[in-house]
Amino acid sequence: MAAERRSVITLGGKGSSLSSSSVYKVASGVANVRIDSSAIERLSTKPLPLIKGSSFSIPEELTKEETRASLVVLLNKLLLANSGSVRSVLPVKIMEILNSKDETFEFGDVEVTEGESVVLEKSCATLVGICSVIDHKSTVLSQIVDSVAALSCEATKGDVTSFSLLDSGDGFGNKDAISVAGDLKVLLNGSKAVGKLEIEEISKIPRIHGKFRDVVRSVHSDARVELNSGVKGCGIGEAMGATLSALCVPIKSLGECSFLRAKLCFESAVNEDLRKLLSEKSCVEYQNLRSGVKLALVEEDHCRLAHKLNECLGIVWRIIGLEAAAAYFALAGGDLFATKEVLKGDKKKKAVLGKGTSVIIQFIKERLVSSNEAANGGDQVEQILDLYNPESHGFDCLLAKVKEIVESNENRRLPKLPKGTRDFAQGKMIIREKAFSIIQNVFKKHGATALDTPVFELRETLMGKYGEDSKLIYDLADQGGELCSLRYDLTVPFARYCAMNGITSIKRYQIAKVYRRDNPSHGRYREFYQCDFDIAGLSEPMGPDFEVVKILTELLDKLEIGDYVVKLNHRKLLDGMLEICGVPAEKFRTICSSIDKLDKQSFEQVKKEMVEEKGLSSEVADRIGSFVKEKGAPMELLNKLREEGSEFLGNKSSKEALDELSIMFEALERSKCSGRVVFDLSLARGLDYYTGVIFEAVCIGAEVGSIAAGGRYDNLIGMFGKEQVPAVGMSLGIERVFNILEKKQKLEERKSRVVQSTETQVLVSIMEDNKLGEAAELASQLWEAGINAEYLVNKRRGKHFDRAMSTGSEIPWMVIVGKTELSEGVVTLKKILKGSEEEVPGVPRDSFVAELLKRL
Repeated sequence: MAAERRSVITLGGKGSSLSSSSVYKVASGVANVRIDSSAIERLSTKPLPLIKGSSFSIPEELTKEETRASLVVLLNKLLLANSGSVRSVLPVKIMEILNSKDETFEFGDVEVTEGESVVLEKSCATLVGICSVIDHKSTVLSQIVDSVAALSCEATKGDVTSFSLLDSGDGFGNKDAISVAGDLKVLLNGSKAVGKLEIEEISKIPRIHGKFRDVVRSVHSDARVELNSGVKGCGIGEAMGATLSALCVPIKSLGECSFLRAKLCFESAVNEDLRKLLSEKSCVEYQNLRSGVKLALVEEDHCRLAHKLNECLGIVWRIIGLEAAAAYFALAGGDLFATKEVLKGDKKKKAVLGKGTSVIIQFIKERLVSSNEAANGGDQVEQILDLYNPESHGFDCLLAKVKEIVESNENRRLPKLPKGTRDFAQGKMIIREKAFSIIQNVFKKHGATALDTPVFELRETLMGKYGEDSKLIYDLADQGGELCSLRYDLTVPFARYCAMNGITSIKRYQIAKVYRRDNPSHGRYREFYQCDFDIAGLSEPMGPDFEVVKILTELLDKLEIGDYVVKLNHRKLLDGMLEICGVPAEKFRTICSSIDKLDKQSFEQVKKEMVEEKGLSSEVADRIGSFVKEKGAPMELLNKLREEGSEFLGNKSSKEALDELSIMFEALERSKCSGRVVFDLSLARGLDYYTGVIFEAVCIGAEVGSIAAGGRYDNLIGMFGKEQVPAVGMSLGIERVFNILEKKQKLEERKSRVVQSTETQVLVSIMEDNKLGEAAELASQLWEAGINAEYLVNKRRGKHFDRAMSTGSEIPWMVIVGKTELSEGVVTLKKILKGSEEEVPGVPRDSFVAELLKRL
């Protein structure tokens, strides 16, 4: 009867191929072999010279499974051989052996043709057969092991946040480790059982499992090629031996990692006898694995290597099964051994498992119950081990279940944001909208008009404007038209706009997103808003420069970010300083880029870059170091630099800069904002287009880098048009400001000062079903009166109060309409804010809006 239920694998058909999975099915006895009729017809029917005997032999130490796999491969190789040199006798005999119930695999004294002899001697059928078994088992193991590891993550309450840190977003991450982490996150989605314990055995799961996947792919690739190739050339044994050798260490690492996780799970097992049983079995298997891998690593015979590796793979399967049992018993707890009465009285709340892991736990539980409800712990361990045995009947169902969980999310895999981007909702949007409103009001107060430009520009517009930072520009794929890039900032598009439209005088502001292909970090994003204010056109000397810095201090004061400082310098002063130090003119911009890193690196690091990478002498770099250390109050340092005998006064560029700064610093003092400004000679600003004053704002005590920056750029607009238009501007890095404001919000929340995520003033509560018309009429009256209102139609009274009193989005007033109010044509007004509750019943419907307006 068993034979009748076997599936059939057909060999030799036109265009057909043999897979490791098919070899395994025949090798494990769950499938029969059939030779396609077209293959039989292709075999020679003519009498051929025979050679007595054959050199083909199967090593005695091979298992029945490995022997059968070898014969399947040999049969396929014969069918792939030159049909004129192979008769049908030998293939048919091998097919009969494979399909018989007899466990002996003797050919007997078979005479073969010369062509058949070549196949028998050079096909490496035994090695390829065992390799196919290893390929199938290891491929399936790579699909199962992640689900077992996910159970252990919950059983040990391990911290899995590191799984999300593997993808750096720069394209250089370990793809297999990232893929494993993705599967684990799918399995653990929604889990409340994972904790905050930093466990090494948990943290390294993605890399250990990822490496196993990587090597298994190589084994699969080699097996697929050799299964479907004729007997051609030499070196098959050496090539496959090298691939199998590479699998030894990943197999050992996989088993060892599983063993260590299982040990951690044992500690959570409720039953002492069960804990001891699991521990003893795991230790024995682990020692067998270590010995087996050690022998495999020194084995020189390729077939014996494959045999030993297959044995090690079987041991790892048992270790994985023991880990699954340990994790299962740790998560299921005492439920497995308690009486129904005890379970009924136990009201203890259990941790919520992941959507995937909960399905696996339930699957195992159902299997155990259906096997034997009265089984003890030891029996249940054996049943779980059998379930995780790839040769068992229940394994295919388990594998299908795991695939269903993971692959069901393949097209809707837990979505995630690209690196360097963020979502904003509820309370965060309130903060953002308030900040944008403040910023717009300040900009408008200074007479600026709004401007919007495309999110992408022609690539040629952006290139060559940002110095070394040009590498951070996002290029768009060529769609067969113009080459475009996402905008890097708002200044270059503004300059392009002015030149394109012949504008020579304008005050403009723009609040929009920009994009940079940067390495994301705290406070550094790839997509972020900039808030720009620029003044273009001729004006009194240093007037626009002063006003832009004044606007910046106004913004930061009104946003209430805390203490900050505006560092300020002049590009001409920098050029003069570099000239005094002996830096060649052609290296000014690249050395400025190095100096600009002094806020993040020590001078020694910057000096190393200037000397080793940019070709300055050590003496010149040291002279630069003596200057860039100067910083202080604006007028105080300015006077020091203008003292008699100062090298700066003897340089045309730096003297011009000091004269301009003198005018600006006086204006800043008289506008009472110079106390926020620091004159800092190390400030360089790496962008190539700056020509005059440059500045940068930093929040003191907040580790987010600069929060605003800007400067004069007199030549940028002229790059796009015929006329040079002088300009100066500033850009507020609002995302970093938001980081600071969000931290402040969290501190306020801890003091019970909750930030409202909505501005709803009234909830229209219709406490009867199917009364949308009532809600529409009342809510519309409130909206027409300019009152922020929502409505809810639901018979359950509690739903209305839950909505109105929701944390972070409380609604102060309710307009209640129940059965009584409906019958009498009135409403009840109810204020629900804690400490100022109020109720006004029986308010006529034609006057309830006026009553609310009095009270709001």
